[in-house]
Amino acid sequence: MITRTRDLAVPSGRGRGDKDEETVKDRRQLIMAEKNSDEDVIKVILLGDSAVGKSKLVERFLMDGYEPRQDSTYALTLYRHETTVDGQPVSVDFWDTAGQERFNSMHPSYYYGAHACIMCFDITRKVTYTNLSKWWEELQEYREGIPCIVVANKIDLDMKVTKKTFNFAAKRNLPFYFVSASEGTNVVKVFKEAISLGYHYRHDPNKSDFFSEVMDLLAEDVKEK
Repeated sequence: MITRTRDLAVPSGRGRGDKDEETVKDRRQLIMAEKNSDEDVIKVILLGDSAVGKSKLVERFLMDGYEPRQDSTYALTLYRHETTVDGQPVSVDFWDTAGQERFNSMHPSYYYGAHACIMCFDITRKVTYTNLSKWWEELQEYREGIPCIVVANKIDLDMKVTKKTFNFAAKRNLPFYFVSASEGTNVVKVFKEAISLGYHYRHDPNKSDFFSEVMDLLAEDVKEK
């Protein structure tokens, strides 16, 4: 069940050099926006190159038949989903890049507070698989340690691909699935697993969450000023 969607306007992704030039004011505004948002939810982010089918996968899972709003070039579409995990009611926010990934990098605020990640590639475009390493590196920079599921999308276009071996996930001990947003293959399974992994990560008292701790300290600094 979806209760709402919303667009979050944030600066576009940038290259490494450009990120260093970000102003302190921009960072503080983003931190406060996050701190003022709902805190008792599971945040699941989607990563991968443009046009690999991330939005279609979310829509297929939610099966609501609507088109999310994308009011600006830099909008982030947020899907709210209500479900249960281990018998407990859970609110889940799925964060979709809405085109930002074409800048080859996501803004740090996209990663902030995430509890799980679904990383996607398109089986018909080899470069999208190659670029998983780039997305993984950025994920580890901003949200190291969160659960991540890797999915090979669009298998309906070439079922023979399911007999191939993709080592990216295996080398990193990540769950891996062949999926089809068009036909629904494994979509529900992937999203339910991501929700469950995110839920248990959020409630793991032993997890290391250094980036969030730093952001919280910065947020406190903003309040004092």
